[in-house]
Amino acid sequence: MGKTRNTSLDTVVTDFILLGLSHPPRLRTLLFLVFFIIYILTQLGNLLILLTVWADPKLHTRPMYILLGVLSFLDMWLSSVIVPRIILNFTPASKRIPFGGCAAQLYFFHFLGSTQCFLYTLMAYDRYLAICQPLRYPALMNGRLCTILVAGACVAGSIHGSIQATLTFRLPYCGPNQVDYFFCDIPAVLRLACADTTVNELVTFVDIGVVAASCFTLILLSYANIVHAILQIRTADGRRRAFSTCGSHLTVVTVYYVPCIFIYLRAGSKSPLDGAVAVFYTVVTPLLNPLIYTLRNQEVKSALKRIAAGRGAGSENK
Repeated sequence: MGKTRNTSLDTVVTDFILLGLSHPPRLRTLLFLVFFIIYILTQLGNLLILLTVWADPKLHTRPMYILLGVLSFLDMWLSSVIVPRIILNFTPASKRIPFGGCAAQLYFFHFLGSTQCFLYTLMAYDRYLAICQPLRYPALMNGRLCTILVAGACVAGSIHGSIQATLTFRLPYCGPNQVDYFFCDIPAVLRLACADTTVNELVTFVDIGVVAASCFTLILLSYANIVHAILQIRTADGRRRAFSTCGSHLTVVTVYYVPCIFIYLRAGSKSPLDGAVAVFYTVVTPLLNPLIYTLRNQEVKSALKRIAAGRGAGSENK
């Protein structure tokens, strides 16, 4: 049990204990190292993409790479909200998290996660316009419009996070306080509420599950049109480049959306698989984004070479 305070009405929980991912004790050190390395690689990889897009004049004015830079920024923060807590659970340190800290973690996770959800949809729309409407693309999508759309996604994400955090933590929590999960998320926290959670589960189903499923459907429809357009490209090299760019995006999107939909369309589930599934969109996806977009994107690789060559030339001149 965590710290509580007595009131005239009830006993109120003032902190929670995150039980973390289930694991054999003998693997604790190995898992600590694995998640620590994943976290460092995630931060470095996304920072590399962010700096590359910002430093290369050929990239930072193009909508596709503006979106990619924002995605990397979100991945860095999303990873920082979740992974340090996972790492902490593999150490002897206290696993307690204050009530306010739990609410903040839930808010920032859903703010960043939903913004990322909308961003993936914008990226699919951008690719649809670039491949299916190439002559009208400069008029339909430009840097200014892209910035406005990104700002809109952030505002929508913030509203979503606020709604979910407010609805979750307006409920009374009077014990127990052990969250059977590796971070403060809605399904795990609601199980501890001392009140009816039907409304919360319904809002979670609609606001997260249905919205995520709708975004995923829109992305799939965009890519269905993209594939049809790619097949009309006469040159093999053109088809290969288009499939490479879109294939990398679709891979990341699938790894992100499918586990997310699996969790939130089953808000009342207590399956032991939920924690393992959630690792994919909280830990794996932020790691995969820089790997896939760097290794499979020729323009990003060329930009990295130009930056490296420029620094090399500068060092020689000194």
